[in-house]
Amino acid sequence: MPRYRRNRINESVTEEVSAILREVKDPRVAGALMTITGSDVTADLKFAKIYYSVYGEFTEEEEKELKKGLRSVSSFIRSQLAQRLNLRITPELSFIRDNGVKHGADIAAILKTLEDKRTDTEVQEEEDDDE
Repeated sequence: MPRYRRNRINESVTEEVSAILREVKDPRVAGALMTITGSDVTADLKFAKIYYSVYGEFTEEEEKELKKGLRSVSSFIRSQLAQRLNLRITPELSFIRDNGVKHGADIAAILKTLEDKRTDTEVQEEEDDDE
């Protein structure tokens, strides 16, 4: 399958799963502020990894409940995907937490502290030169 077709399918699956999740009534899933960050559908369209990120910090127990909720609504999401997308095969869904946003924020915080330290040392050197 050409790469551009797979990219279009991945984008369509991402958009549709995001829209379908807004309709889910399971309190474990509906109560979380989730964003679907991407999807990766295999070339044979049998499996799809759905990457999601969650706003805020979750305890380990809350994270387990969210994963259970996503597993329980995956059949509903899959049936809705079959209706909305015209695919030969509707892929089986697996949900994977995407920590990229948190990781990026951590890196930005580290860079900010390094920048602050650098400006502090430059100011200190200028004061030493003035004396």
